[in-house]
This record gives sequence, C-alpha cells and structure tokens, in this order.
Amino acid sequence: MALDGVVALVTGGSRGIGRATAQQLAAAGATVVVHYVSNKAAAQETLDSLPSNGNHEARQADLKDPDQIADLVDGVVTRHGTVGVLVNNAGTYEPQPVLETSYADWQEIWRRTLDTNLVGPANLIHAVVPHMVAAGGGRIINITSRGAFRGEPNHVAYGASKAGLNSLSQSLAKALGRHNIFVTAIAPGYVETDMAAPYLNGPRGHEIRGETAIGRIADPDEVARLVTFLATPGTESMTGGVIDVNGASYLRT
Repeated sequence: MALDGVVALVTGGSRGIGRATAQQLAAAGATVVVHYVSNKAAAQETLDSLPSNGNHEARQADLKDPDQIADLVDGVVTRHGTVGVLVNNAGTYEPQPVLETSYADWQEIWRRTLDTNLVGPANLIHAVVPHMVAAGGGRIINITSRGAFRGEPNHVAYGASKAGLNSLSQSLAKALGRHNIFVTAIAPGYVETDMAAPYLNGPRGHEIRGETAIGRIADPDEVARLVTFLATPGTESMTGGVIDVNGASYLRT
C-alpha cells in the first residue's frame, strides 16, 4: 500500500475529521498515532476502527502546553522511530463577538484559540521536523478553514488563527522543501462533525448549507481523502498550497 511503513501523527484524532483521517491513513498502510486531549474513550473508539496492519496507538497531550508537545513527539519517536506524516487537525472554535464579549473573556479566548490552533501546531512542527530531516523527508498537513478568507465576525480569534496557520504552512513549505519535507494546508468550511452540529442543526443550518455551490457541506471522509492524497508520494509539487474543501463557500456572492 502507498503508505506502508509510514508513521502518521494525527492531532484531534478522536472524532470528526481526525477520526476519518486516521482511518484512511491506516487503510493506506500507515501506522497511526491518534492524539487526543481529554476524551480517551473516543480515542479508543478511533483505534478500534483502524485496520490491524499497523502498531497503532493513542496518546494524550494538551497542545497549549509546549512541554506536553515535546513529550508527545519524544514518545512517538521512541516507540516508532520517527514521524513521517504530521496532520495538525486539533482546533477550538469559540464564540467571541467583539461587542458582546467582556474584556477578560476576550483576552482568554484569544489565548486559548491561538495556543491551540496556531502556536500548538507550530510547536509540533518544530518538534517533529528534526526527525523528518534525519529520516530524509516527511509530510506536514495543516487543517485550516475557509474562515481565514471570509472573516469570522462572531469567532474572531478562530479566523485569525486559521489565517496564521495558512501563512505558517506557506512559510515552512519554502523553508523545508530542500529537506524533502512538504507542507500543505486544507481549508474546509462547515463539515458534518460533532463540533459543527450545534450550528448545522440550529436555525442557520439551511442557510449554512446554502452557502455552498453544491447545496451541502463536506463530510469528514471528503477531507480525509485529501489528507491521505497529500500524504502520498507523488504530490510534492503541491507543497505550499492551501486547498479549499468547502464547496466554493469561501467565495463571496
């Protein structure tokens, strides 16, 4: 299979896009490390759903904590030897309308969101890249958002963090290409996940689906298929790309 012998670390792998990505990477032959923050039972459900062709495992870490990130990567490398594919999928999406959020909450949401959605992925990349260089290369795939382009008036820190993650991806694609490390970003819109369910099942659900050119939103498997494609040899020239998987809903009409 295309990813035989590859070790893939998937953050936020206990549900949604992360679970679908773990499943498809494993089906392509990778050994998958499922990262989770707190829901060990859900991470175990992901593990139980993976084909038994690899030494898959789950590992816990709070990505807001740089020390826990370092321990996570050290543990993976100690057990598996390296990390060939890093998927930065974990994220947080907190309401933060500027005129309705207290100053104290405004600051705290900024800290949590940037630490989880941008600084955490940057720290993970920094921890993983030396091992990729030593192994002769690797793939880094960052899950961003259409919100980086459209703006997020009620989730301000989220939109800014995802725009930053796009820029981080492009900068590191340039910095790491000579080491055979290829960095791409995927920008979904709403996806049929637990995190999106309150919005999709709420009063704006029909409107949200109507924002796309195809009359529906993506499901996790669609995003996971693209992650797996980008993780596979033969896609090197796509490094630095930010690829939309949002039914053209990032376009304003």
